Amino acid sequence: MSAPPERAQVRQLSVLIAVNAVDMIGFAIVLPLLPFYALDFHATPVQIGWLMAAFSIAQLVSAPFWGRVSDRYGRRPALMIGLSGSAIAYIVFGLAGSLWMLFLSRLVQGAGGGTTGVAQAYVADTMRPADRARALGWLSAATSAGIAIGPTIGSLAAVGLGSRSPGFVAAGLCLINVFFAWKWLPESKPRGSVAPSVKPRTPIWHTAWQVISHPRGAVPRLVWIYAVGMLAFTCMTSVVALYLNAEFQVTKKTIGFFFTYIGILSFVMRSLVLGPVVDRIGETWAMRAGAGCLVVGLILYPLAPSIWLLVLVIPLVPIGTALLFPATTSLMSRVSDKNELGTTMGTAQFFGGISRVVAPLGATAAFQAWGHRSPFFLGAGVVALVSVLAFRIEHQPARATPVPVKD
Repeated sequence: MSAPPERAQVRQLSVLIAVNAVDMIGFAIVLPLLPFYALDFHATPVQIGWLMAAFSIAQLVSAPFWGRVSDRYGRRPALMIGLSGSAIAYIVFGLAGSLWMLFLSRLVQGAGGGTTGVAQAYVADTMRPADRARALGWLSAATSAGIAIGPTIGSLAAVGLGSRSPGFVAAGLCLINVFFAWKWLPESKPRGSVAPSVKPRTPIWHTAWQVISHPRGAVPRLVWIYAVGMLAFTCMTSVVALYLNAEFQVTKKTIGFFFTYIGILSFVMRSLVLGPVVDRIGETWAMRAGAGCLVVGLILYPLAPSIWLLVLVIPLVPIGTALLFPATTSLMSRVSDKNELGTTMGTAQFFGGISRVVAPLGATAAFQAWGHRSPFFLGAGVVALVSVLAFRIEHQPARATPVPVKD
């Protein structure tokens, strides 16, 4: 079992977790209301689909750039600029008088959201290798908590303050968050390692191209596992409301209970269970177990004959993602060149963003053309296929610093 993280590390991580949680609350305040705003401007279902995808499109394009910026100038300024961009996006959302303004809001918000990889690199900077999976689990638990709380705040704001108020509430939270980060979030990169004047050794898209051209390399293999896991999970989340409505007559009045259930499971897994599991079996086996749980959960989801049996199946998916994603990200931080860590994490978010764009379009098309169960089986199939890579990842013992990996 690993020793407890040092007090200074925990303090830095606590500030980052708080910043991330508030950021996700703002995101979740706006997201459930987005289709209703679009309908006010007579948007078609296809336009609403692209509106939802606009965030991920902007995020996947911006993520590698944010990673490179954080490698050169530091994690703190990149995070603060991203938070400021989110605040601007929410103001545009609150002022939106046309559909194109909603698109603009989503694009700006997605560009600011490209700093997810920067936050992950911050964790890798501040935590010992043996503690990184646990810390990344805490960070993603904050995301789950924010997503669970945000919709309630948005609904209360819309009822009590008017239909346009949620955007301004989210913007206010973001501005408070910027001040909070400026005041209490220290730079994580060691002094002397941030060198704005040094020209990057490789083009910004080099790491992304390496993932495609050398998929068997240590970093590319982990990126593929991460991206395909994200593809399968997003396939499920894109159609789960449609599936529950078609098969079990779940309505918009009751669907929230299922998402709250999933959110609570995700929070508990990532904040309380992930760390002890990694201590016991290691990151590599946690990644493998997560992929296995995700595959089994996706297969059993559409096979459950009743809603009560489905309630017993649902935990397999959040258990799988809670093990898979933090463990995979932590392993990336170990095998990546420490001077390119932000770029590596940004590249992983780039490919994850592609998954989040492709999955909703493909899953809904399969749901309509091939039946209600098909998106779940397709997701399970691609994860099972690519999970073969997870069993070819060598066990990574804890060490003080990451080592460069040449493909």
